[in-house]
Amino acid sequence: MKTIGLIGGTTWHSSAEYYKIINQQIHNKLGKNHSAKCILYSLDFEKIYRFMAEEKWDKIAKKLIKISRTLEASGAECILICTNTLHIVADIIEESIVIPLINICLCTANKISQDGINKIALLGTKFTMEQDFFKEKIATKGILTITPDKKEREFINDAIFNELGHGIIKEKTKIAFKEIIENLKAKGAKGIVLGCTEIPLLIKQSDFDIPIYDTTSIHANSAVDFALL
Repeated sequence: MKTIGLIGGTTWHSSAEYYKIINQQIHNKLGKNHSAKCILYSLDFEKIYRFMAEEKWDKIAKKLIKISRTLEASGAECILICTNTLHIVADIIEESIVIPLINICLCTANKISQDGINKIALLGTKFTMEQDFFKEKIATKGILTITPDKKEREFINDAIFNELGHGIIKEKTKIAFKEIIENLKAKGAKGIVLGCTEIPLLIKQSDFDIPIYDTTSIHANSAVDFALL
């Protein structure tokens, strides 16, 4: 079994989900008393959040490169950045380390492609929805990405940073997310990507009749597959 390196704390709520999914899947596949071999480096998210708010991606990249190299030196055999938004700098980090970086965007693109879907809607932070890093990876599989309108994007972003990232789950927020998703379905979306690792705390596949792509689960399971190769 290979050792998985996790960059977490962005936020710790989703990082806890990563840890749970990875260990549960290792146990499911191997049985007995097996659990995952992993190393978690948990960030103080407040510092990263400030850089994000100021769009200082170069400072974030520098920080994540240092952490990735620390994990690598500690025995990690792959790196996972346990958040979607920070994959803005994923390609820079990948070029700065020897071990593989398992990219959440590519993992999700592969899953959508396997399902034969050619048009999806992307939900996430405003950075994820408005910048191209996620859409470009999806496009490599011939898949078109649409996003909510500006007002809806602002609502989603506020919910992520002011509620979900703090572990706050509100029924009225879930209802609003459902309305946004219905609007996206009306615009032709054949699947919905939960492109923020906190959104799956609120939205589940059982809530909808079209495929919901939980990037946290997809990413974590990709790490398990790598670890057991």
